[in-house]
Amino acid sequence: MIKYSANLGFLWSELSLPDAIRAAKKAGFEAVECHWPYDYDTSEINSALQETGLTMLGLNTFRGDVAGGENGLSAVTGREAEARQYIDQACEYADVIGCEKIHVMAGFTDGGEEAENTFRSNLKYACEKAAQYQQTILIEPLNLRDAPGYHLSNIDAAIETVKAVGCDNIKVMFDCYHIQIMQGDLIKRLEKAMPYIGHIQIAGVPDRGEPDQGEVNYQVVLAAISELGYDGYIGAEYKPRTTTDAGLGWLEKLPPY
Repeated sequence: MIKYSANLGFLWSELSLPDAIRAAKKAGFEAVECHWPYDYDTSEINSALQETGLTMLGLNTFRGDVAGGENGLSAVTGREAEARQYIDQACEYADVIGCEKIHVMAGFTDGGEEAENTFRSNLKYACEKAAQYQQTILIEPLNLRDAPGYHLSNIDAAIETVKAVGCDNIKVMFDCYHIQIMQGDLIKRLEKAMPYIGHIQIAGVPDRGEPDQGEVNYQVVLAAISELGYDGYIGAEYKPRTTTDAGLGWLEKLPPY
C-alpha cells in the first residue's frame, strides 16, 4: 500500500521546521522528511515529532558554501575532510531525532574518474559511520537542468556506485522528477532499480509542482511501484504552485493502492 511523507524542504517552507512538522500532521501525512535541519536544536525537532507521532524519514548532508556554488562535497576531490565532517554531523543529528536515512550529497564535479573514486571512498566512510546507528545511506541522481554539473545525474550511474561501494546499508533515492527529466521511461527504470532503491520521491514534471499535474501520470507510476513490491514511503518533494495547503488536493487524486 502506497503511503506518503511530506518533504519539508519544500512544503510549508514559510514555517519553522517544528511548525511544518505539525502542519504535515494536520494535513494527514504519516511521516516527514527534510533537507537541512541543522539550524534547529534536536530538542525542538524531537518535541514536534513526539507531539505529532510522526517519524522523520530522512535528511541531507550539509551542502557547504551554497553562495559560493557548492551543493555537497562528497565527490569533490581535495575536500574529503569537510565532506566527512558533514557526514558525521548528519549521522549524529539523525540519530538523536530517530531518523534512519541520510542522503549524502555529491556536489559539483567534472564527472571524471577521480571524482567518482572520491565519492565512493567517502560513501564507504559514510556507510561505516551510519552502521554505528543502524542508518541507511542514500545517493540521489539530480537532473542537470536544475543542478548543472552535479556529479550524479542518472539512475544507472547511481546503481553502479552502490555496487562499487559494496556495503549493505547504501541505497538509491529514486526521485521520479529528476529521472523523468534526465531519462524518462520511469516504470522500466523503476523495475531495474528496485533492488537498489531505499526511498522514492515524486513531483510534477516539468515544473516540480504538485504531482497531479504535468507529463507524468502518477496514478500509473504509483500502481507500478506497488506491484513491484515497494513498501516504503513516497516522499512528496514538490514546490507548491501557490500554497502548500491549497495544493493538497492531489492526495485525494492519488489514493493508496
